[in-house]
Amino acid sequence: MYTDEIKRLEESGKWKKRAAVIAASIAVFVLLVTAFFVYRNSSTKVVLTTGLKKDEVFKVGNLSCTLPEAMVYLTNMQNRYESVYGPRIWEDRGGVSLVGEAKAQVLEELVQVKSMVLLAGQKGVSLDKKEEEKAAAAGKEYFGSLTETEIAALQISEKLTVQMYREYALAEKVYRQIVEDVNPEISDDEARTITVLQIRVNSLGEAEEILRRIREEEADFEAVAETSSQDSVIRYSFGKGEAAEPIETAAFNLGKDEVSEPIQSGEDFYLLKCISTFDENQTQLNKVKILERRRNEAFHTEYNAFVNTLTRQLNRELWDTAEFLQEANMETSGFFTVYNTYFKAEPSGL
Repeated sequence: MYTDEIKRLEESGKWKKRAAVIAASIAVFVLLVTAFFVYRNSSTKVVLTTGLKKDEVFKVGNLSCTLPEAMVYLTNMQNRYESVYGPRIWEDRGGVSLVGEAKAQVLEELVQVKSMVLLAGQKGVSLDKKEEEKAAAAGKEYFGSLTETEIAALQISEKLTVQMYREYALAEKVYRQIVEDVNPEISDDEARTITVLQIRVNSLGEAEEILRRIREEEADFEAVAETSSQDSVIRYSFGKGEAAEPIETAAFNLGKDEVSEPIQSGEDFYLLKCISTFDENQTQLNKVKILERRRNEAFHTEYNAFVNTLTRQLNRELWDTAEFLQEANMETSGFFTVYNTYFKAEPSGL
């Protein structure tokens, strides 16, 4: 969810780093949404604008997304970012339009929600009475939080906000059903995290000379790393599958305090010193990450097979006209905060 991305960015560093992270992360969604609307196979029909009503941004199967729905997502994203970084966050950086990237992310988010609602129908998944009541209450609360200016600008109604919460809750429910059979048991060995000191240099000769100093002259590895490594960070902790293959293989074959031979990865050469072969706290955290990865893999296997059978229609002309709202008193940013107060479920793959 883009709300998770916002939280991560709120904990990040300086302005330029923030802008770069936003551009890079949202760019992934550009590729996803592009792929969604251009993917072709024998069971997929792609149409642009044909058959859409004037306020429909897109249609997936027989389910459409209207401009007011998309604007709620977009405006909430806009205001969440601006409340932390100010309106200058959207200024182009390095020729990248963050506004355009944000719109692409919102579009992909909504495409996935609508597709999962259709998947829920196929699987016979529905909201129970209590969940329906939660969606209705959330919709009423969020709509009640909007000013008259916001209601007019978004062209939103309480009925539509309730529908949006219903669909989001249904999408999360079908996700949980898909992943409920994923094996949660993960061994310590599979989740083991190793901690190393690392020196990165540009040539084999330089790596061999540093290794000679460490072994023959008993130079302190950490002190040498601080003065000789091309990287400012020299201490790393990672699990299996999280580092380049040559580095991972060498690291997990080291004993505590052992120093590796020079390792080539890409165009650079590395020396590693093992600080810890097993970190219990990091291993437990890694088990959570591995389980989440398993769940996402299980979900996307079923989800991708389903969405590739759907007809998709995109009103590109309408979506291109959608812009950030600049009216005074347009401060709404709590759509997902309200959702989370009513649906405190485990994180979904949305």
